Amino acid sequence: MAGRAVFNNVLEMLPGIDNPTPMVRVNRLSPSSGYALYAKLEWQNPFGSVKDRVAGFMIRDLLERGQLSAGRGIVEPTSGNTGLSLALACAALGYRVRAVVPNKVPLEKKILLKLCGAELDVVSDALCPAPGASEGSINLAKTHAKAQPDRYVMPNQYENEQNVLAHYRTTGPEIWQQTDGRITHLFVSLGTCGTVTGTARFLKEQNPAVKVVAVLPPEDHDVPGLRSASQLEATKLYDPSLIDEQMEIHHDLAYERARDLATMEGLPAGPSAGLILEGARRVIERHPTGVGVMIFPDNSFKYVSNFAKHLPELVEGTSV
Repeated sequence: MAGRAVFNNVLEMLPGIDNPTPMVRVNRLSPSSGYALYAKLEWQNPFGSVKDRVAGFMIRDLLERGQLSAGRGIVEPTSGNTGLSLALACAALGYRVRAVVPNKVPLEKKILLKLCGAELDVVSDALCPAPGASEGSINLAKTHAKAQPDRYVMPNQYENEQNVLAHYRTTGPEIWQQTDGRITHLFVSLGTCGTVTGTARFLKEQNPAVKVVAVLPPEDHDVPGLRSASQLEATKLYDPSLIDEQMEIHHDLAYERARDLATMEGLPAGPSAGLILEGARRVIERHPTGVGVMIFPDNSFKYVSNFAKHLPELVEGTSV
């Protein structure tokens, strides 16, 4: 009964070509009235982020291969969103989840993971865990999976091709349909790189002229889930041949533009969306006509402590 927005369970709400996440035009913050700039609101997924797509595909693959059972659940390293998506999806199915997260992940995400029923390990690690590192989130999760194979399986979003396939089969086709094939630019951030690889691969197969712009934070940044340029080579899902331009923007602007999205467009977007918006604005200043789509991974609510740190004026007047 999806056409009536009535579902038999929450997993039926996962997005696809017949149930796409919405796109909304950005008006006041676009530098050119001749350029149609859209935000794809991935926080409208049932569990609140773009990672719902990946979690759904990885869980389905594990089930098809008989890797999940009443006694065997999932262990996964995560900067927050994938862990939340896995925890909530597995809660609906009756499987356990153990999330291994970097200590710099916002407190809100750690609490939400526990609220969703996940066991939680907090380790000293980069905001976006790096595959191949001898220490940190990924190594500990692999250790759990190896030491307790009857208790845990690790889908490993950082290397799992289901991460790419999820966006190739859903995000890309949705955007193509929603823009009637008129898209000229795709604007994304880079984390596991499943989003950019899967979406860009599909769109470029439809029209090789589509430009893919990846917006990155600098080294030692404070935007959870994103990678800086030096971290990309460690990401096995990263395909630089699909990216036409990489742009580095300071993380302070990520928080400022996220605030602008809320106060000028009514969009409560997270800091990664603010970073993407700034990159899109710079491209539009050079190319004032076109149709661009920004993938906004999640909303602002899981980053309140980060906003308080980077925009301290928001805290003023919040206590008696």
